[in-house]
Amino acid sequence: MNSLIGSTVRCLRSGAASFLSRRADGRVCTVSARLLCSASDIQKDLGEMVKKDKVVVFMKGTKAQPMCGFSNAVVQILRMHGVDDYASYNVLDDQDLRQGVKVFSNWPTIPQVYFNGEFVGGCDILLQMHQNGDLVEELKKLGIRSALLDAEKESK
Repeated sequence: MNSLIGSTVRCLRSGAASFLSRRADGRVCTVSARLLCSASDIQKDLGEMVKKDKVVVFMKGTKAQPMCGFSNAVVQILRMHGVDDYASYNVLDDQDLRQGVKVFSNWPTIPQVYFNGEFVGGCDILLQMHQNGDLVEELKKLGIRSALLDAEKESK
């Protein structure tokens, strides 16, 4: 999160002013250039965040303590496959991050899962991939062997 804070500080130091903008309904309003600067920096930071690790999850809560059922489901699916080494970001800690990631992915809900910087989807998509076996294949492309393959061998 330090990069998000740093980006905001840089924008504030730049002394960005405000300007007039025409809304879709025709009304004119004042828009802070600082907010726009911050928003573009957040998008840039998100681009870096999703590429930093093979698996990235934006969720409500933490891996150790998910704060919603959908985030918990994603954590449990990854755990079943033996994926413990992934980056997770708690969107409840930062409203800018929570809204920014929705814009970044063009996906309205949390959690959001990324593999090698590419948006995979939310809980429903990850669950579907788990159920139809696609998740094992996608993890293989990342160089991650699913623990379910080992469990399958042991049961035979």
